[in-house]
Amino acid sequence: MADPMKRLPMLPVERALKVISGRWKAVILYQLFDGPKRLSELQKRIPPITQKVLIQQLREMEEHGLVSREVFAQVPARVDYAATPLGQSLAPVIATLCDWGRRHAADLGELDALSECRYRPGARSEAA
Repeated sequence: MADPMKRLPMLPVERALKVISGRWKAVILYQLFDGPKRLSELQKRIPPITQKVLIQQLREMEEHGLVSREVFAQVPARVDYAATPLGQSLAPVIATLCDWGRRHAADLGELDALSECRYRPGARSEAA
């Protein structure tokens, strides 16, 4: 039987949502927009995520062409993850979602509880 992740929907909006769905994928991509990161660095930047879930999400995004994984031949082993050009193309989408999330929180009177969206497409961000 085929892996369910390989059978993507034919409706484009459904396909897009399937590829980026989940609690962590957009957050992980957001962290990779300003350059490659090691697994440990991603874990520090996304404290509530477990290593198991982080690796699972990275593998799924790698399978869908959003993230690349580079293994360096050194001891101890070093692996860097980076957003691919296809993954980088989601930057304006994620920025728009971030803006919408702020508007939503503002409408519900919860704006003071939000974190800032620091990354903006086309501009290198400071350390998030």
